[in-house]
Amino acid sequence: MSPIWLPASLLGGLFQAWRTALQQRLRAELSISGAGLVRYLYGLPFALCLAAAWLATQGDAVPAFGDGFTGFAIAGAITQMAGTILLIMAFGHRGFVVGTAFSKTEAVQVALVTALFLGERLPLLAWIGIVAGVAGVLLLALAGRGVSAREVWHALGQPAALCGLGAGSMFALAAIAVKLATAELKDVDLIGSALVTLVVVMTIQTGLHLAWTLLRDRETLRAVFRTWRHSSQVGLLSALGSACWYIGFAAAPAALVRIVGQVEVVFTIGFAHFYLREPVRWHEIVGLLLVVGGVALALLATL
Repeated sequence: MSPIWLPASLLGGLFQAWRTALQQRLRAELSISGAGLVRYLYGLPFALCLAAAWLATQGDAVPAFGDGFTGFAIAGAITQMAGTILLIMAFGHRGFVVGTAFSKTEAVQVALVTALFLGERLPLLAWIGIVAGVAGVLLLALAGRGVSAREVWHALGQPAALCGLGAGSMFALAAIAVKLATAELKDVDLIGSALVTLVVVMTIQTGLHLAWTLLRDRETLRAVFRTWRHSSQVGLLSALGSACWYIGFAAAPAALVRIVGQVEVVFTIGFAHFYLREPVRWHEIVGLLLVVGGVALALLATL
């Protein structure tokens, strides 16, 4: 396991929180579909530049794509898009909080799937850290918003919760597919395989989303090009964040990458407190301690 996975995971969480903040600003100008499209359309050129620059510095050529790599890359692209769609569907069922909360069970789902099907065995301490981190995220998402534990339990069979769990499953499968895709590229180093995989996945996603927008929502496409100044910033952060995630997946078990990457919520709340001057409530402090404690336990398990 390469040590680069840790800074990659931490930076992935930072860039994702930053990108989300910028996307929230874009939501005043774009539809949900448009805010999603800019991640791929404007992120792809930056991903291409990152991959080209790295391959050039290493003196490596673009590796050949075998059937295995192509299949995993397509699976990663589609499952990530499916997860996003399911999350939006959860919002449509008036279950924004519950849907988002259950989607954050992704780390546990990744750990279970990789243990069952890929033979990745994590120490007990790492499992405790994963559960603690997910519990912290759930507390941050649910507490203080008028959603009690009893309501969440009753919501388990409702569309919002089911879509949220489905979104978490899709994101978990996407992480695993990306990890398997990077492993298929043998002629480049770890970082090169991650960046090339990112380019291929984002190309597939851009093509699919563009095709749908051209057929069904051309006004959104015009708005996406009209907001290019802000959209390009989202694209840059999306490319940087995804590059970090992909490097992490290539270097370490996907479950560890995802649990460490949940420091994203720490960055988000820090941004809200120090820059937006929003007060920090007690449940947020407890949730943050659980997330940080979960990350610390997961890291201790790797020593």
